[in-house]
Amino acid sequence: MQKILVCDDEKEIVEAISIYLEGEGYKIIKAYDGLEALKILEDEQVDLIIMDVMMPGLDGIHTTLKIRETSSIPIIILSAKSEDTDKILGLNIGADDYISKPFNPLELVARVKSQLRRYIQLGNMNGSQSQAVFKCGGLTINDDNKEVYVDGELIKLTPIEYNILLLLVKNAGKVFSIDEIYEQIWNEEAIGADNTVAVHIRHIREKIEINPREPRYLKVVWGVGYKIEKQN
Repeated sequence: MQKILVCDDEKEIVEAISIYLEGEGYKIIKAYDGLEALKILEDEQVDLIIMDVMMPGLDGIHTTLKIRETSSIPIIILSAKSEDTDKILGLNIGADDYISKPFNPLELVARVKSQLRRYIQLGNMNGSQSQAVFKCGGLTINDDNKEVYVDGELIKLTPIEYNILLLLVKNAGKVFSIDEIYEQIWNEEAIGADNTVAVHIRHIREKIEINPREPRYLKVVWGVGYKIEKQN
């Protein structure tokens, strides 16, 4: 049974999420602030985290940053529908997806299942391996062990970042639109995907480029999309 940590200071929200996800067969672990969530993670191995942004004490942003120091576990952040800046910030510091409050239960369940599928496919849980290495100049992706190297240095990516980079590297030179990237990585129709994809692209650049403002690998083709530049 897959375990999901739900962290929100509003107990009614935690209970509602628990009801929906327990109905899908998941085991739910509850926390009501960031510090409690971090303590639980010391003792429990969970498969996904749903994290509210606005909480007293240690908020969801700083809790996510702390988790990302040691783990690539999928994190879905919760934010008020009007707080777009919270969503962008959350994605920028390592969250994989977001759900707006008030949320649609069917969307919540779909996003949880989607994140867990990708996490399993990456081999973080079941050890599945594709036995493939992709190179582009000094950029190397070992899809056998899900590792990314830039000039020999190991780079730590979240599951979403890894999947986006793998897609682009495997198709070096090909330009992908924002909608194409979103639909291939999220397996959903791209509606309002611009900010979500742009934040992940920016985050990838910050990790793989010496100077993100003058990228060597991950290029924007204005008005079209993104590509990995072919290297000699």
